[in-house]
Amino acid sequence: MQRQRKTQQKMLSELQNGQTVVTSGGIGGRHRGDKPTTRRLILRVKPDNVKLQVARSAVSSMIQQGEVKK
Repeated sequence: MQRQRKTQQKMLSELQNGQTVVTSGGIGGRHRGDKPTTRRLILRVKPDNVKLQVARSAVSSMIQQGEVKK
């Protein structure tokens, strides 16, 4: 559990604008900004580029460019 928590914290600290992430609820989108005071991320979700505000802790993984999730 501690190893998983440290791995997730490291991933979140390295998160940059433009990277594609997947939330624990299964929503995928591009990271477009942070709100540090509320610990929230802003994601752009296709196809209409809708902005969603999600908790940082909801991000479960990052998708590398060219990687396809099945």
